[in-house]
Amino acid sequence: MEEKFQRFSLLMANINRSIRRIKTEETAEFDLKSPHVSCLYYLYKEKKLTSKKLCELCETDKAGISRSIDYLEHNGYLRKRIKKQYKNPLELTERGREVAEKIAEKIDAIFAAIGEGLSEEQKRIMYEALETISLRLREVCDCYKIGDVKSTLAEEF
Repeated sequence: MEEKFQRFSLLMANINRSIRRIKTEETAEFDLKSPHVSCLYYLYKEKKLTSKKLCELCETDKAGISRSIDYLEHNGYLRKRIKKQYKNPLELTERGREVAEKIAEKIDAIFAAIGEGLSEEQKRIMYEALETISLRLREVCDCYKIGDVKSTLAEEF
């Protein structure tokens, strides 16, 4: 069991680190950081989103999204909000759309490259497995909130 834990932890950490590095390297020309990339990408795909919805999609807390939005507004990627309200929809500027389109193209190209050698069935199975793992980990984390993790872990594992 320990070997599985170590392998899983190492693989997930390496994947996460690689994704952050790719985001940083591929967007250096735009002076963006990893959290900014996610915001631009989702706004490009969805057209308009609230800060709240961005928090959900980016899996980032309100403060992190607020910092990213402020940076993107200040640097001309987002339209200035009339009010700094959490429920106010955000929109990309023309510059934001152009940069986000380039980012989306880079993401598509990278995913095509890393998916080479895997069949569509293998990819489907991999994503289903990752979704299941993510859901189960979230369920375990939710137990921490209510103080019932020991009994849940004992029953499940």
